[in-house]
Amino acid sequence: MTPAATAELPWGDVWGQDDAVETLRAAASDPASLSHAYLITGPPGSGRAPLARAFAAALIAEGADDVNTMRQVLAGTHSDLTALRTEGSIISIKEARAMATRSYLSPSAGRYRVMVMEDADRMTERTSNVLLKALEEPPERTVWILCAPSDADLLPTIRSRVRVLRLQEPEVAQVAELITARTGVDPVVAEQAARHAQRHIGMAQRLATDEASRVRRDETLRGVLRVRGISDVVEVAGQIVQAATDDAKALTAERDEAERSSLLRTVGIADGARIPPAVRSQLSALEDDQKRRATRSLRDGLDRVLTDLQSLFRDVVMLQFRPDADLINRELAEDLHELAARWTPERTLVVLDHIAETRDALEQNVQPTLALESLLVTFLSGKKP
Repeated sequence: MTPAATAELPWGDVWGQDDAVETLRAAASDPASLSHAYLITGPPGSGRAPLARAFAAALIAEGADDVNTMRQVLAGTHSDLTALRTEGSIISIKEARAMATRSYLSPSAGRYRVMVMEDADRMTERTSNVLLKALEEPPERTVWILCAPSDADLLPTIRSRVRVLRLQEPEVAQVAELITARTGVDPVVAEQAARHAQRHIGMAQRLATDEASRVRRDETLRGVLRVRGISDVVEVAGQIVQAATDDAKALTAERDEAERSSLLRTVGIADGARIPPAVRSQLSALEDDQKRRATRSLRDGLDRVLTDLQSLFRDVVMLQFRPDADLINRELAEDLHELAARWTPERTLVVLDHIAETRDALEQNVQPTLALESLLVTFLSGKKP
């Protein structure tokens, strides 16, 4: 590793959050200013998770020269790091209880034991209560780092026990510059991806580097704009769910098979060999975990579609109040201007409200196709069915 690269550790993957880095770097080097628990908040794609991992590495390592330790923490393999990013829709009580229990162990090799929960907003009230005691009375050398879009996503009892660090949202041009530097894609493609992703760095990178994702997004929005009757509602809703399903399968299938093969190799079973009864329960548990992950991946995909639809009708309502408004979906400007002239602002706002309600409904396990059909019917009449 070159001296320049070493100097970047562990903050090299944290981008556009200089104030936050300065705050956490100081806390890691000065025990007197270190809090026992932090909550890092910011919009999706703002870099909450990379910052949490970098802070964990700085806390566990013995100093700036302890490169090997920082590499292990950043890779998620250090014994003094416990990190949770749930594969399901919620963080279970079992997962929270396991983290709380582990938080009472003394550091085995580093300066601190660090507990990172990336999706703290996915805790139910009962699950949050499991963490309260651990956050109230942590051991002297344990530090908690929670991540969530907003401190309002957590219970007041949790918020009162953590130090909140709010991240800044980058500009489109900044995200585009980063994506071009990381991937080498054309700056025009990077700008479009950053704009369509609404400055979400991870999603912008995927759009910039995956043409199929860009095509699916464009086809979905154009399909919604073409909805004129019930037959269109049924067709477009089905297409959206199918596209999200295919996307989720593509993201999870390779990983699922690798996990299955790894499990069988670990217990000494060759490919194609008969699976003994003693291993079937382990395989069944793995498959259950994979099904939960697939469900979350599908919901995440549908949530991205709803975010894209919000951007579409946000553009419409902006045009209704200011015809020269800067658009997220500039490529659809002609259709958006036409819709802005045909609809009233009140109708557009009803649609935006229903998009938000559809997102909530999907979180409550409403059947996706029915939820989207209900939403698309709103586009026809401007009224909720």
